[in-house]
Amino acid sequence: MKLLEKTQLGNLTLKNKMAMSAMTRSRADIDGVVGDITVQYYTQRVSAGLIFTEAIRISEEATGSPLTPGIYTTAQIEAWKKVTKSVHDNGGVIIAQLWHTGRAGHSIDRNGKLPLAPSALPIQGMQHFTSQGLKDYEIPQEITIAEINQTISDYGKAAKNAIEAGFDGVELHAANGYLPSQFLAESANQRTDEYGGSIPKKARFVLEVMQELINAVGGDKVGIKISPFHPYGNMILDDPAGTYTYLVEELNKLDFAYVELMKRSPYFPSPAHYPSDDEVELFGSMIKQTVIANAGYDKASAEAELEKGIAGLVSFGTLFLANPDLPARFEKDSTLNEPDRATMFGGGAQGYIDYPFLND
Repeated sequence: MKLLEKTQLGNLTLKNKMAMSAMTRSRADIDGVVGDITVQYYTQRVSAGLIFTEAIRISEEATGSPLTPGIYTTAQIEAWKKVTKSVHDNGGVIIAQLWHTGRAGHSIDRNGKLPLAPSALPIQGMQHFTSQGLKDYEIPQEITIAEINQTISDYGKAAKNAIEAGFDGVELHAANGYLPSQFLAESANQRTDEYGGSIPKKARFVLEVMQELINAVGGDKVGIKISPFHPYGNMILDDPAGTYTYLVEELNKLDFAYVELMKRSPYFPSPAHYPSDDEVELFGSMIKQTVIANAGYDKASAEAELEKGIAGLVSFGTLFLANPDLPARFEKDSTLNEPDRATMFGGGAQGYIDYPFLND
């Protein structure tokens, strides 16, 4: 089985081609500090060739949802050191996903401050989870050039903090309608300056952040996650194929390790004008870095994806959440635990560290 074969990612040697994708779990404290159950959660899943953490806030300004972790204070960094040490002591490899939510936030959880976004355009058609329940999205503040520069700098500092905390690398979260992908979408970006208008200008922010990360920690420790045809977060692009083709071609000019390529979800249908192409075949074949295929895979479809020869790894979300020993279950063709969707986003140990292993 290709999924269980060893592989190389940058300078990392991985025990298999199965990655655990980033999943927000909302188990940090009010100050964005993770605790002992988070140490246990990631340590339980070290049989993955590669673990991506839940998205981690790069700064106070990056805050979107409550009880999500950060990596910009000493307390946050020290707490993550316990996670990385335990993962490494148990033979795992772990990468920090770096997060700025942009307009996907609410002033309730931002000390009364409106979120920043490329343009003053709110997310339409959905609500935001806040510490006071679901709320309509607010009209965000348009981010200034000075704030853009500060945000890029914050990404670089967060990457250095992640390496200090013991992570094996960092991933730019440029998917799912958060700040980097907001710059790419006309539904969020109506700017007329150097960060909006043409496709090259809309792609500029993502490329500048990637260069900052490479400069901060070295390209062998850097990757990016993109979701070209996934409209979550009211991401509507006039020309998604053209936009992401340009982005990939520019990313190909940079020296970094991998692109995690997220496919669209059947739960969030693409707009009618979007192409029906398979994202891994369309964009993956263009990407010069290692491709990690993501979203909706099971054992059979993941194995088939690797057989195509475009993707080098496959990342799994809820399957790894509910099955901490997923590689062993695939190897033995065992029954899988069902995820408890009621406990995915917030809570304590239940639905987090209590999923049974095969030998339980």
